[in-house]
Amino acid sequence: MSETRKLAAILAADVVGYSRLAGADEDRTLARLRALRSDLIDPTIAVHHGRVVKRTGDGALVEFRSVVDAVRCALEVQNGMVERNDGVPQDRRIEFRIGIHLGDVVEESDGDLMGDGVNIASRLEGVAAAGAICLSEDAYRQVKARLDLSVSDLGNTQLKNIAEPIRVYSLQVGSARTKAVATSEFATSQPATAASPKLSIAVLPFANMSGDAEQDYFADGISEDIITALSKLSQLFVIARNSSFTFKGKNVQVQEVGTKLGVRHVLEGSVRKSGNRVRITAQLIDATTGGHLWAERFDRELTDIFAVQDDVTQQIVGALAVNLTEGDRQRLAPGQTRHPEAYDCFLRGRELWHRLTKQTNRDARDLLQHAVELDPNFASAHAFLALTHGLDYLNRWSESPQRSIEQAEEAATLAVARDDSDPVAHWALSVVKLYSRQHDRAISEALRAIVLNPNFAEGQVSLGEALIYSGRSEEALAYFDRARVLNPYFPDVVLHFQALALFQLRRYEEAVELLLQRVSRNPVTDVSRALLAACYGHLGRFEEARARWQEVLRVNPDYSLEYRRKVLPFKNPAHFELVLEGLRNAGIIQ
Repeated sequence: MSETRKLAAILAADVVGYSRLAGADEDRTLARLRALRSDLIDPTIAVHHGRVVKRTGDGALVEFRSVVDAVRCALEVQNGMVERNDGVPQDRRIEFRIGIHLGDVVEESDGDLMGDGVNIASRLEGVAAAGAICLSEDAYRQVKARLDLSVSDLGNTQLKNIAEPIRVYSLQVGSARTKAVATSEFATSQPATAASPKLSIAVLPFANMSGDAEQDYFADGISEDIITALSKLSQLFVIARNSSFTFKGKNVQVQEVGTKLGVRHVLEGSVRKSGNRVRITAQLIDATTGGHLWAERFDRELTDIFAVQDDVTQQIVGALAVNLTEGDRQRLAPGQTRHPEAYDCFLRGRELWHRLTKQTNRDARDLLQHAVELDPNFASAHAFLALTHGLDYLNRWSESPQRSIEQAEEAATLAVARDDSDPVAHWALSVVKLYSRQHDRAISEALRAIVLNPNFAEGQVSLGEALIYSGRSEEALAYFDRARVLNPYFPDVVLHFQALALFQLRRYEEAVELLLQRVSRNPVTDVSRALLAACYGHLGRFEEARARWQEVLRVNPDYSLEYRRKVLPFKNPAHFELVLEGLRNAGIIQ
């Protein structure tokens, strides 16, 4: 069979959640998809001089003579789908995700295409959210000066089975947000605003200059609150706390930070707290040149700390020339407590909660409880208080797990009631509702958190987790991929959730790969070892399965499958049975 090597613009597309749609009503789904192909997709491809290389059931691979044609075709299709989905319930919508790449391909004599150019386009489609279009840097370079596009720079992204990270750009479609957040009933219509790839930032943990290591929590808290404020802006790409804080205490060059995190700007600073006075210095730096864009020093009374944070955020926005919408201005409106002691308790409690141990969780709860007693309207404190109760429930750290989940729900519900615009409150409520087995509510609360904070990596993870336990694992994978873009140094638990989604899809080899990474990063994990044993059981690798199960019992002698069955919120009990089936195959359980 002869072949020809050439450069081509490749578009890969598929239907988000096709298995779920077909499972609910296969005949109707197929009929709708055929109608879309004949009325919208195929005519649009023809108009823009595309050639359908192959169809893959619910998707297609299309070749274009230029990237401009490919992007115009993708935009027309996605905008057409926005109109066709208007008024259709969320769970019945047909939504496409699209990837476009310009690269080297091999054309077989029968017209089929192979090679990295095809593989990269397919992987780009896999990281796109519902209704979104993701472009490689090679593709984006061809269109950025030729088309009027609203774009978000997602940074360097490690695509599956692609050796080197690739810089990915997401195009805004219709009324979707620049960050390509999935459309929900909570999304509000807003005008499309051009978002330059330059609008990306990482906030490094501010240095504690107080001469007292115990004051680290205060400096870290200031940094985290600035991250939270900036993250609410739809035009900005903001790196998550976990990734920014990996540089804490390290002597690194700003250019190195920018390269590793895939951002154009870096904010660094210091905090000196002494008595009732606080001094905060901050400087915004262009990570590509090392040049300073803005710097300021604030000497204030401790009671003015909230005004200083607001001022820093506003000045960063001004230095980056971000064009704020009315919705953005509302999101930047001060929403924290104005009670200094309550705020101090909150910072201490939040910092302890991040450590995820039984004792620090208990200490965090005491501090957060005191914070809400001092200021009953402090929504974020109520939210993190709920999360401490949630950890007790999941880990059996309390004498009454049922009471813990009830207390978590009470606190999270109160958080949302105190401030419906606080994304952390909706995130906490999503987590609690999921483990209360209110799956639809968990999904809607996670979506609400993402709408309020487009850069909220934890919200993306929670939405993915809720989708897994709702039986929608294929959809969940896209949100975990997005979380990893926002948080390059992501928590290792994300690997477990991704593996669980793949396990539910019976993609056991891929799940094993991720679980081994998780065990390497977290040597004391019991849940990932148990899932790994189940994977090996399904793959017929019984000796490895039994060896991993022995590791589970070594790490946690009290590990209980019955408790996991009780606490894991699978909507369909058969999904947990898949785990047990793998263990039975290996002779681990009867």
